[in-house]
Amino acid sequence: MTGWNDLAAPRPAGRDLRVLVPLAQFLRPYLRTLALGVLALLVGAGAILAFGAVLRLLIDAGLTQQDPAALNRALLILLGAVAVMAAGAGARIYLVAWLGERVVADLRRAVFANVIELDPGFFERTRTGEVISRLTADTTLIQSVVGHTLAIAARNLLLIAGGLFLMLHTSPVLTAWLLLGLPVVALPVWFLGRRVRALSRRAQDQVAAVGGRVDESLYAIQTVQSHVQEAAERARYGQAVEQAFGVAVRRAAVGALLAASVILLMFVLITAVLWVGGHRVLAGLITPGELAAFLFYAVLVAGSVAALSEVASELLRAAGAAERLLELLQVRSGPPSPRHPQHFPESARGTIRFENVSFAYPTRPQPPALQNFDLEIPAGATIALVGPSGAGKSTVFQLLLRFYDPDGGCVRVDGVDVHRVHLAALRGRIALVPQQPVLFAASVRDNIAYAAPEAPESAILDAAVAAHAMEFISALPEGLDTPLGERGVRLSGGQRARIALARAILRDPAILLLDEATSALDAESERLVQAALERISRGRTTVTIAHRLATVQAADRIVVMDRGRIVAQGSHAELVDENGLYARLAALQFSTT
Repeated sequence: MTGWNDLAAPRPAGRDLRVLVPLAQFLRPYLRTLALGVLALLVGAGAILAFGAVLRLLIDAGLTQQDPAALNRALLILLGAVAVMAAGAGARIYLVAWLGERVVADLRRAVFANVIELDPGFFERTRTGEVISRLTADTTLIQSVVGHTLAIAARNLLLIAGGLFLMLHTSPVLTAWLLLGLPVVALPVWFLGRRVRALSRRAQDQVAAVGGRVDESLYAIQTVQSHVQEAAERARYGQAVEQAFGVAVRRAAVGALLAASVILLMFVLITAVLWVGGHRVLAGLITPGELAAFLFYAVLVAGSVAALSEVASELLRAAGAAERLLELLQVRSGPPSPRHPQHFPESARGTIRFENVSFAYPTRPQPPALQNFDLEIPAGATIALVGPSGAGKSTVFQLLLRFYDPDGGCVRVDGVDVHRVHLAALRGRIALVPQQPVLFAASVRDNIAYAAPEAPESAILDAAVAAHAMEFISALPEGLDTPLGERGVRLSGGQRARIALARAILRDPAILLLDEATSALDAESERLVQAALERISRGRTTVTIAHRLATVQAADRIVVMDRGRIVAQGSHAELVDENGLYARLAALQFSTT
């Protein structure tokens, strides 16, 4: 496990723009497009720099010598340079925008592909809203930088380099004067740039906090409204928004001060150089055309430096976003797949064995969830896990699905240590029906077929019938094609449970895990689903977690757990006769007084 818990901690501001360098890996597949964009950038910048030579020709040959032919040539060259500049700018804008969109699309896919593989422990420490913010707000900022800001920065760097070279060629003396003053301009860029960098990272974190607040409130909207906490949630959200606004304003203020300082100092420096140049023209040391060309290059360089100061603010913001995204891209958590995996027996039997397993959740190490846990489940058996909350029942499922690895001991399926097989191979033999069924904002058909997307229509219908779901599906406006809304909000709790059961039936697993699968059902639905469960459990290993003991009396074996240990095993009648923990639980649930 590498660094995932750092995401929830306060983040350092970072050091410099070098954090953007890893993004180059996403440009590598598109080097040809990048080369064309650079060529367009060079052509456009070269056309702009040619304006100085045209200006010199226009003044010295056309105007000073009053030569109409030279004037006409200068204007024609000017029009040609403008045409070349326009073509280069158009090509650059399109190519660079395409690259920005393509890089961000690939980056989003890569980050999401990594996030979707992370184990539940990661999401215990990291808010979903934080992850969503990184995949949306941060990638949008990077798209702006890759598709616009970097090209502007490169263009201005070219203009600065080309302008300085042509200034030196035009008048080395005036260039020396200008260069002597440049360190004064560099001071605010260095000093204020570091401050912008820190504030940019803080601003992105605050935006993520706002997103997390929204996700949490809307996910629990019924809880919020039923407790009449709308005003409190508005206040908390408003506080988060104002904090984000405050940091953004401070970042904008420092960025504005940075740009204003650079512009002021650069043009003060140009004015001083112009004073020296004017006296050199009067002394006959340079021509008016040379002074005009030099002044054009100086203004061009000054404008480019000023633009770079604004671009620097955007680059620093992007560096903060890139840092956050790369953290998410590089984070590793959960059980890794083995380098040389073993293979399950070709015929899936569904035997399960826990051998002296001990385990504690990383986020809550005490008390341990399981201690010296031994359990053997033969193929085709129906086993019920019962016990008080916190006994470790759900942890058995978590380890069996390998969301976590045990701290000690091992878990075997069909005789093979689950640590030594591919996760996909392991989970392909298991279907889980959770206590709170998860449905997607898709149609009924898509939700049932989620476990087997290639399943034929007939298999989907059979699964729905087996789960006793067709009676309400047929009554929906569009039947199997009816969209269910976000998290299946258009269905009742019992209907969602039956859709989840149909999904598990469609998968046809060797091992079926039921986590209080009938708890959300009314009496009639529970009777129907229990009948369906009894039918589909035949020939496959079924492990069910139950708090309602009436639902597991017919199990082959009931395993009673407490504080991470097995305290008793047997049939319902045997466990009641033992007069232990199970008998006390049964007395509480079956008492008529």
